[in-house]
Formats: sequence, structure tokens, C-alpha cells
Amino acid sequence: MPPVTAAAVAVGVALDLLVAEFPGRVHPVAAFGRLAAPFDRDWNHPRAVGTVVAVTLPLLAAGALGGLASVAGRLWPVAGAALAGVVLFSTISLRMLLSVAREVIGLTATDPDDAREAIRALAGRDATALSPAELRSAAVESVAENLADGFVAPLLGFALGARVSLGVAVAGAVWVKAVNTLDSMLGYESKPVGWASARQDDLVMWAPARLTAGVLAVASGTPSAVVRARPWAGDPPSPNSGWPMATLAAVLDVQLRKPGVYVLHPDEGLPTVAESHRGVRIVGVAGLLAAALAGVIAWF
Repeated sequence: MPPVTAAAVAVGVALDLLVAEFPGRVHPVAAFGRLAAPFDRDWNHPRAVGTVVAVTLPLLAAGALGGLASVAGRLWPVAGAALAGVVLFSTISLRMLLSVAREVIGLTATDPDDAREAIRALAGRDATALSPAELRSAAVESVAENLADGFVAPLLGFALGARVSLGVAVAGAVWVKAVNTLDSMLGYESKPVGWASARQDDLVMWAPARLTAGVLAVASGTPSAVVRARPWAGDPPSPNSGWPMATLAAVLDVQLRKPGVYVLHPDEGLPTVAESHRGVRIVGVAGLLAAALAGVIAWF
């Protein structure tokens, strides 16, 4: 049912652009987080428990919502497309990402203390000692990385699943989002139970991160940016996040850095307000290109 799956992509992306965020109290991702939260504690055999959690919970979520969409699609294709679009909407985030990034960047010029508070919605780093330019760097880095994690990856999972059926498309998006959510909750060195979640997320994000880098380069009109980004793409600890971040650094010809961890495009200066806003605009265009690509894959 290519038209149905393509329509579901359109519905999901349109809802994101119009509504921005699923209501918090009934957000499926928040519900999944509550399901996973009891496993965030010490265990006698943390890696074994973590492996079971990493494999089982995403499959359960994907199976439940994918099965529901499949039944709805068979009963009435319009209902199936609508339901699939709503579920896809719950797994992606572009408008909110761009909005928060713009807010942080604007505050760096007017109220750095408020910017340090607002950046928490984008980046987990300690912002206490960050300069305004470093705060802008954090915002630009985060908007590039989160484009891959929170938008391109679920869309890609949906589009590839659509090659099979509507139910598999929904399951693909939900599974990718669940894997990423577990990593964000458990995937820290301080939490042995999250080892499997972190490794699984590394595998799942390999293709979306590199696809995002390519889409950013195309959106900026400088396809060669991916090649120029290659020397720095491996500097961040994550095997994937460096690709979209380094590509955006190359596109903007600015330095992006996380103090004490990595420096991307080290020969350039940190981004100005104008350069940072340009980076956010490019991410927005890249997101729309990724959505169009997902729709094409789902249709054909």
C-alpha cells in the first residue's frame, strides 16, 4: 500500500510542523520511558539484564503499535494511514528542536545565564562555565546530532519498513525510537545495565548519522562538506554523532567544540549569532529534504 505509507509520512511530518510536540501526559515515548525506568538500578548481573532489556522492550513496543496499525490499515486504509502518521509523529521532532535552538542562540546575545539554563533542553553538558560562543557551539552541535537521532532515524526506519507493509513501517519507526530512548536513559558508562542499549544504539544510528551528514551537505548547497568533515568526524566519543556535527561545522566554516572532549574544524572560530542561526536554518531544510526522501522511499 505505497500511497497509504507515503500519506502516513506526510501526516506525521505535518503534525510535527503544526503541533510541534505530542501532549506530554499521553506521549508514547514518555510512556515507554516509564516502562523502562524500573530497570535503571543496580543489578547483580547488569549486562545480562541490560541485554534482555535492550532487545525485548523495543521489540514489544514496535510489535504492539505495528500490529495496531496493521489491523487498522486492513480494516480501513485511511484509518491506517492516520494512525501510522500519529505514531510516526510521536517518534520524530524537528520543529521543537529548531525552536529551542533558536531560543538558546538568541539568548547568548542578550542573557547568557538564561541561555545556560535553556541549553539543558538540547545538550547534557555542564553549561555553568561556557561562554556565549561555546553555548552557541553546543546549540549548533546538538541541533545537528538531534536531527539524526530524533528525526532522520525514525523516518528511515519507517520508510524502510514501508517496503514490506504499513505495520512494519510503524514498527520500524517505533523500534528505532525505543532503541534511542533506552540509550538516552541507560547508555552511560556509570550505568553498566545500559551497555547493551548503548551498543545497540551505535549500530542502529550508523546509517542515519551518515545520511544526515549527506542531507545537511545537500541542504547547504555544498555537497563537498561531507568530505571536508571526514578528518574530524571521528573525534567525538560516539561513533556516529561526529558525522552530522562535523559536516555542519564544515558547511558553516566554524569551530564546534565540547571543552575537554573534542574540537571540530579547529582552525576556525566559534560560531557567531548569525552563523548559528544559519546553521539552524540549514538543519530545517535538511529535515524537510529527509522527510521528502522518506516519502519517496515509502511510495516507491
